[in-house]
Amino acid sequence: MADAVPAMRRLSTGQTDFSAQLAQLTAIESSQDESVERVVGEILSGVRQRGDAALLEYTERFDRLKAARVSDLELPGSALTRALAALGADERGALEQAAARVRGYHERQLAISWQYTEADGTVLGQRVTPLDRVGLYVPGGKAAYPSSVLMNAIPAKVAGVAELIMVVPTPGGERNALVLAAAAIAGVDRVFTIGGAQAVAALAYGTQTVPQVDKIVGPGNAYVAAAKRRVFGTVGIDMVAGPSEILVICDGSTDPDWIAMDLFSQAEHDEAAQAMLVCPDAAFIDRVASSIARLLDTMPRRAVIAASLARRGALILVRDLDEACDIANRVAPEHLELSVEQPQRWIEKIRHAGALFVGRYSSEAIGDYCAGPNHVLPTSRTARFSSPLGVYDFQKRTSLIQVSRAGAKTLGRIAATLARGEGLDAHARSAQLRFDE
Repeated sequence: MADAVPAMRRLSTGQTDFSAQLAQLTAIESSQDESVERVVGEILSGVRQRGDAALLEYTERFDRLKAARVSDLELPGSALTRALAALGADERGALEQAAARVRGYHERQLAISWQYTEADGTVLGQRVTPLDRVGLYVPGGKAAYPSSVLMNAIPAKVAGVAELIMVVPTPGGERNALVLAAAAIAGVDRVFTIGGAQAVAALAYGTQTVPQVDKIVGPGNAYVAAAKRRVFGTVGIDMVAGPSEILVICDGSTDPDWIAMDLFSQAEHDEAAQAMLVCPDAAFIDRVASSIARLLDTMPRRAVIAASLARRGALILVRDLDEACDIANRVAPEHLELSVEQPQRWIEKIRHAGALFVGRYSSEAIGDYCAGPNHVLPTSRTARFSSPLGVYDFQKRTSLIQVSRAGAKTLGRIAATLARGEGLDAHARSAQLRFDE
């Protein structure tokens, strides 16, 4: 049974080429599809130059949705409230409870303005203000990602963003009730039924109907990711996310079926997703492999899971949990589960992870939907230098400098000296005029 999934890599830190194999397994694909980039470039240029006319043209071409005006593609607020009212009690309750937990967590992230006064009366500080307008991209059609709406919209609203505009493709006019209901719960202000690179372009540049935003957040396909990458600088973006990842550190005492299903939970996203188990117990790794072989046929997305595990999955044998933590830090995974006894003792050893799931009962799936922390996380080893989406992504900081008359003399001399050292005489004289008066 343990060999029923032979394509899934078995690695051991005892192998002489382990580091090379791990590097190959976690390599980031930096090349971009030239055809995708070409199409996206044309779409961005079209929307930027022709506005609504291009947006209508691309929406009809790619989403088979014909409209006379872009305003016809905007849903009235009543459409959202009707979608919410039509939900069954279980679905509505789950959405509302998840939203409350996400909101409660993110309210703790709110940064506040501050300032202090020095002895000579100079006041220094920082003003924290929200972004004016944010665009939220949500995949549409048959795909339903209400959790994505909650995770992106709620932090923006907690931050105080004045206007949140959601774009969601509705191929052939097919709308998803759960997505619209989630938008109602999260407080989305406007919804346009447009998608793809053309929706990103409309948000980034603005058209006659769609207003320009300050930042674009939310997941999408390769065209959406390429468009977000290209418009960065004109607007802000959350991140360009790669395939989903999970790394499970287990001591060998968790139910192997739990671990197998946790690996499946990320592998089912797509064939490029990455799922890895790191464990010091070789016999337990065999048990997990057996669970994978037995449970795989029960999964509706079996083909996707199997392809993901074969392409980028791994079962890694280590000497001990210390070494397991070292490997986790090298991988810097999006999701990291510590499925071990006394998990708290190992937390400090983890330096790089998007989200840390502590203890045997902390399944990654709970984090995806309702734990409270954001599920928009850094991937492709970017957890080494970036963070989960949060309220701070929708706030900006402005430095406050109010120099007193006495401070102008003290600080002016310092500034003038440094400015002349840099050969910037106007800087020096600007500061000097105020203490020479």
